[in-house]
Amino acid sequence: MTAAVLDPRAHPSADQASQWRLMWWAFRRHKLAMTGLVIVALLYLVALLAEFFAPYDPDAAVARHVYHPPQAVHFFDTAADGSWAFRPHVQGMRLSRDRFTLQTTYAPDPGQKIDVGFFVKGTPYKLWGVIEMERRFFGTVDPTQRAYLIGADRLGRDMLSRVVAGTRISMSIGLVGVGMSLVLGIILGGLSGYYGGWIDATVQRIVEFKLAMPTIPIWLGLSAALPMDWPPMARYFAITVILSLIGWTELARVVRGRFLSLRTEDFVTAARLDGCSERRTIFRHMLPSMVSHIIASVSLAIPGMILAETSLSFLGLGLLPPTISWGVLLKEAQNVRSIAQAPWLFAPGAAVCLAVLALNFLGDGLRDASDPYAQEGR
Repeated sequence: MTAAVLDPRAHPSADQASQWRLMWWAFRRHKLAMTGLVIVALLYLVALLAEFFAPYDPDAAVARHVYHPPQAVHFFDTAADGSWAFRPHVQGMRLSRDRFTLQTTYAPDPGQKIDVGFFVKGTPYKLWGVIEMERRFFGTVDPTQRAYLIGADRLGRDMLSRVVAGTRISMSIGLVGVGMSLVLGIILGGLSGYYGGWIDATVQRIVEFKLAMPTIPIWLGLSAALPMDWPPMARYFAITVILSLIGWTELARVVRGRFLSLRTEDFVTAARLDGCSERRTIFRHMLPSMVSHIIASVSLAIPGMILAETSLSFLGLGLLPPTISWGVLLKEAQNVRSIAQAPWLFAPGAAVCLAVLALNFLGDGLRDASDPYAQEGR
């Protein structure tokens, strides 16, 4: 994709604008990147307030609603006199069981209408485990009833609530993992690019050795070595560390390349001649000038972390129940019989695709906008 072009006629003061303002002007011209930014912001908002956005307790099972099918929301209802009234509701489902095969089936029950709404009272919960609340963003008006917008799983747990709860783990593990990789990449890549010589040679041989090794077998081997009896938080931290130790090499190469190009720039030479220490030269002058490139690289690395966690959890080597992540939820889709009976169990896969596409569009836009003076066709 060609780099975003800044039109001087649209921004007469472009020659006086700061780097961040130039980036924002160029970024706004990238429609897919703006769409990705909105989607990513909404996903992280849902992850931050997962308890509030989940209609029900994600671990609450209802035995009589096993594999309950999705229910569509109807916004209008017909009154007895034939008039229309605004009444958001879902149609109830009647459970029946075959006498011979014992297979359960659900049929619509026209006589049962379950009212739904926003900011309704539900079962009490603690936001972030601290703040006691009852209001939920969406749910049934009657707390004793349930509406399954994307169905229920094999234990009768609401899939929408579980996908929302899994957003916190899957999105945060990508952010935290990339953050740890960024620290390693900046330290090792910065040392390699700034000093050069034997330090550069040593770091680059380590990077090349790491890149020469297949990633997936390393993930599987390290994850399989984790004790199965570890508590959920310890396993979450261990998986994050594993993904970070494997994913820092690409960021290190980006940082090294930028340091190699910046260390000969006039402003770096001026800082050295002015008596600035190496630490001040690096952190005060060189790193701020490459923040835009680092942000773009980070936004492009987060989808890889999310896919890695999803893959490991899907194979049973990553996070394990009762931890809820998109990969753990997709593990339910390994059963062909379950998929044939409940195809909505693939809903976490749709969430993964949405998050990865949005992050890739966002990263692509940031990468183009980081060079706002680039000319079209470059």
